[in-house]
Amino acid sequence: MARASQPSPLENSFAELLDAVRGIRWLANVRLRSGNPGAHVSRLRGASAEFMEYRPYRQGDFPGRIDWKLFARSDRAYIRLSNDHAVLPTIFVLDASASMAFPERTHAKWKQAASAAVGLASVARNGGDPVGLVLPGEEGGVQLRPGTRLSVLQEMIRAVADRVPAGSAPLAAAVSGISRSAGRIVIISDFLGDTDDLVAAAARCALSGCEVHALHIVAAEELSPSGSFQLVRDPEDKSIRRPLSEGTLDQYLEGFARWRDEVARDLANAGVHYTMSVAGEEPAAHLVRRIASPRTLAPS
Repeated sequence: MARASQPSPLENSFAELLDAVRGIRWLANVRLRSGNPGAHVSRLRGASAEFMEYRPYRQGDFPGRIDWKLFARSDRAYIRLSNDHAVLPTIFVLDASASMAFPERTHAKWKQAASAAVGLASVARNGGDPVGLVLPGEEGGVQLRPGTRLSVLQEMIRAVADRVPAGSAPLAAAVSGISRSAGRIVIISDFLGDTDDLVAAAARCALSGCEVHALHIVAAEELSPSGSFQLVRDPEDKSIRRPLSEGTLDQYLEGFARWRDEVARDLANAGVHYTMSVAGEEPAAHLVRRIASPRTLAPS
């Protein structure tokens, strides 16, 4: 009889993470266009239990929404307005390109990205929202249809636990391809690939009314490279190699900081919720709480 494969260290860490994020609520940051029953405030107004206000009855209104008790007292017909609530299909687009395997010894960026996706997916699903995953890859990616099925988190965990970041598959096309089926899109990446196209795709999704989050994962070693590095190379193009001296290190640090600021500004200006996390320095549960913390709803 074949023995069952042992869980990987990454899979073992997810059990502790799921316990740590249990009970967190992730409310929508925009009023939703859908009226399907769920936990989030919808743009539609109906006759649910959360009363908002009255307005006079108008021809064409459904008579069943008239407050007949108020009509009996005032002899005037009013409609009860209330906030309907909606589900928010949440799809995670996870960067699995070679740069996400940095540092090669620890794969800290990939572990942080995978943990954030699983933790946030658990929070969303526990709130009744369908969750799905897109994992682009040059030799066949992974696409899990959004759902609230009991197995969806385990499917996501298996997909990310078995993945070794490699190649340079673009993310922009994946984001554009899911914009119509998602109410919330979470892009988790180091943004070292098709950055301009990805920012443009995220902006289009946000403009269409989708709630878009961009989680920017950086490694501590990228922010403060060790002085022992003498040669650096592009993990997605091994032919690019450059010597690292004190002068070039200063140029790198200045350029990397300026680039991060530009990415954050461009995404924020496009209506995307931007968060940066330093892999290996921020616990995944803390990161999940930071992203899922309540925010003020944008006007409908």
